[in-house]
Amino acid sequence: MDTIKDMSSNEMGEENNLDTQEDMGNLEDIDTIEINNPEYYLNREISLLEFNWRVLQQALDVNVPLLERLNYLCISSTNLDEFFEVRVAGLIQQFEIGDTYIEADQVNTQEVLKLISARAHELVDEQYQVLNEVLLPALEEESIRVLPRAEWTDEQTKWLSTYFAEEVAPVLSPMGLDSAHPFPRLLNKSLNFIISLIGRDAFGRNRGYAILQAPRALPRVIELPQELKPDGQHRFVFLSSIIHAFAEDLFYGMKIKGLYQFRVTRNSDLAIDTEETSDLLRAISDELTHRNYGDEVRLEIAHNCPKDMVDFLRVECGMHEDNVYLVNGPVNLSRLQAVCALVDRPDLKFKPFTQGRPSALPAGGDIFAAIRKQDILLHHPYQSFTPVIDIIKQAAADPNVLVIKQTLYRTGAKSPIVDALVAAAQAGKEVTVVIELRARFDEAENVALASRLQQAAAHVVYGIVGYKTHAKMLLILRRENNKLRHYVHLGTGNYHRSTSRIYTDYGLLTSDKQIGEDIGHLFVQLTSLGKVPKMNKLLHAPFTLHEGLLNRINNEIDNIEAGKPAHIIAKVNSLVEPEIIQAFYRASIAGVKIDLIVRGVCCLKPGIPGLSENIHVRSIIGRFLEHTRVFYFANNDEPAVWAGSADLMKRNLLRRVETCFPIESKRLRDRVIEDLNIYLADNTQAWILSSDGRYKRVEHEEGAEVICAQTTLLEQMATSY
Repeated sequence: MDTIKDMSSNEMGEENNLDTQEDMGNLEDIDTIEINNPEYYLNREISLLEFNWRVLQQALDVNVPLLERLNYLCISSTNLDEFFEVRVAGLIQQFEIGDTYIEADQVNTQEVLKLISARAHELVDEQYQVLNEVLLPALEEESIRVLPRAEWTDEQTKWLSTYFAEEVAPVLSPMGLDSAHPFPRLLNKSLNFIISLIGRDAFGRNRGYAILQAPRALPRVIELPQELKPDGQHRFVFLSSIIHAFAEDLFYGMKIKGLYQFRVTRNSDLAIDTEETSDLLRAISDELTHRNYGDEVRLEIAHNCPKDMVDFLRVECGMHEDNVYLVNGPVNLSRLQAVCALVDRPDLKFKPFTQGRPSALPAGGDIFAAIRKQDILLHHPYQSFTPVIDIIKQAAADPNVLVIKQTLYRTGAKSPIVDALVAAAQAGKEVTVVIELRARFDEAENVALASRLQQAAAHVVYGIVGYKTHAKMLLILRRENNKLRHYVHLGTGNYHRSTSRIYTDYGLLTSDKQIGEDIGHLFVQLTSLGKVPKMNKLLHAPFTLHEGLLNRINNEIDNIEAGKPAHIIAKVNSLVEPEIIQAFYRASIAGVKIDLIVRGVCCLKPGIPGLSENIHVRSIIGRFLEHTRVFYFANNDEPAVWAGSADLMKRNLLRRVETCFPIESKRLRDRVIEDLNIYLADNTQAWILSSDGRYKRVEHEEGAEVICAQTTLLEQMATSY
C-alpha cells in the first residue's frame, strides 16, 4: 500500500506548488496582473476527479466504520460513472464536431480528454487497490467474506449450481457472434461477459466468440444461506463468479476457453431541443427510452482478459485505447453496496441519530403562528425536514389557505410533499407546481410526478425554456384578518425527505411580507413568462444574482481600501465562474481575507503570492454531503449573510432560475456565522487546496482540540439513540 500512502501525502503536490509560486513571480498590484491569465485557473474536469479522489480516501480512513468505508468506495465508483456519462460524454461530442470550447484555464477539448484519461486511470487503479488490499482483508477480519470460486466447499458449489440452474440460467440469453448475430448494442453499465468457445454447436457452427448480458433484475451479490456458512458469519458470492463457474452449461457440446466480464458506459445526457419541442413532457418521456443506448464513452474489462479479446471489444465498441480500463475485480464496484445493506452489524456503521427540531416549532403546534412570531432556520440533516412537510400538510387542510405554489427539482418517487399538494388541489385550493423535468437522472420520476399532480387538478408548469428551474421555494397565501399573508420556505437543497438526512442544507421559514412578494413575483414570471420582476430583498438568477454577488465582493474591496473591516466567507459545492473568481482575486490583491469552503470543483488557485495569498480554500468530506450554499460579507462590521440554491458556476448564475435570500434575523445570522467558523476550524475532515490543484488533509497537532464540524453540529442540534 505504499502507493496509496504516497498519494495521500501529496508530497509531490507540495513541491509542484512551490515551483508554481516561484514561476509566477512576485505580483505587485491589480493593475499589473492579468487576472484572466489561464495559468491562474485549475481545470474543471480534473478538479472534479480530485473531489472523487477525496471521497475515495474516506475508504482508507480507519476512523470511519468499516461498512461505511466500503460505501465510500461504492460512492466513488458511482460518481465516476456519472462523470463519464455526462462530463466525458459531452467533451467527446464537442471534440467530434470540432468544437474547441474551453474553460478559463484555456485547455482545449482534446487535451482535457487526455488529462482525464491519465487521472481517471490512476483513480480506477487505486479504487481496486483499496478494495483488494484494504477493504476485503478488513472485512474478512470481521467474518465478512466474498468467496472466490477456488474456496467454495462441495456443499456451497452444489447450492450455487442449483441457484444458477433455477435463478440465473433461465433469464440469460447468450449470443454467439456470426454474420446473423452481429455484436449487440449493450445496455448502459450492464454486466456483460465475452466468451471464447471451442467446438461446434448443434448446427455445426464454430462460434468463436459469444456475448452474455446479465439482466439487471439479477442481484450482483448473493449471500449464502445460513447452513452454508459458520454461525454469525457472512459469506457472499459475486454473480460474476457464479456465471464463470457454470456458464458452460449454456453452451451444449462446446467448451469455454475463456470468459471475462466487461461493462460499457454510455452518454446518458438527454438530447432535447427545448426551443423546438412543443411538448416538453412528451419529448422527455420519449427520450428516456433511448438513454441506455447512447454513444459509448468508456469500456471496462477484467484485467486478465487476453489482449486479442480486449482489442476485439474495443473495436466493436468504437473505443479509443485511452477509454479502456482493465480492472482487477467486479466491473461495477457500486454493486458492493448490497453487502452494506445485507450485513446487520451496527458496530460497523455510522451511529444512528435523531434529528432535532427547533424549539420554536413544537411538534403538532400551529406552524403558521410560530412563523408569524419569528423567522425559523432549519439546518438539515441535524434538524428534521418534517416542519417543511408539516407546513404543506397544514396548508392543505386549512380553510384559510387559498394558494400554494412550489418548485420541485428532485423530490423522490414517494414524496409526502406531493401527497400534500395533491390533497390541497383536491380540496379546491389553487395549487401551482413548477416541476423541472430536466433534473438529470430524475427525469422519469419528475414526469410521473407531473402527471399525478395534473390528474389532481393542480396547475403544473415546467419552468422557462432554455433555463432550468433550480430554485427551492414554497409560497403559501393565507387569509388572516381579511388580508392575505405570505408564508415562505426558501432552501439551499431539494424538497426530498430522504436526502435531507444525508445532505447538509439550510431552509428558511418566514412570513416577511417583502420576501413573500418577491417569491410571488418569481412564480408569476415562471408561469406567465412576464417581465423581470423588481425584487425587494432577494437576488435571483439569471438576472440579479451574479451582479449582486460581484457588487458585494467589490464592496469588501472598497471597505479594505478605506481601512474598514473586510472579510468574505463562501461555502458552495463548486466554484467555476470566471468573473466571480476574478473578483475574489481582486479582493485578495486588495488585502481582503477570503475563506472558501468548496466541497467539489474549484477552479481558483489559492496561495499565489501577490494574487491569491489571502485566499484559503478547504473541502469538507464526511458522513454527510456538504450541500449548503452560504455567503458571508463582513460589510464594515455589519455582517451580511446570504443563502441560496446556486453554486458559483456559469450555469447556475446565468442559465438557471435560482434564488439567494438574506438571513436578516441577528439571532439566525449569528448562528450561520458560528456554523461557518466551525467548518473553518475543522481539523479532521478538512482538505486544503494548493495552487497546483492537489489537496492535503488537515491533521490536528498533537494535544490540540479535535474538531469535526459535522460531529459538532450533530451534537449541538440532534441527539443520538
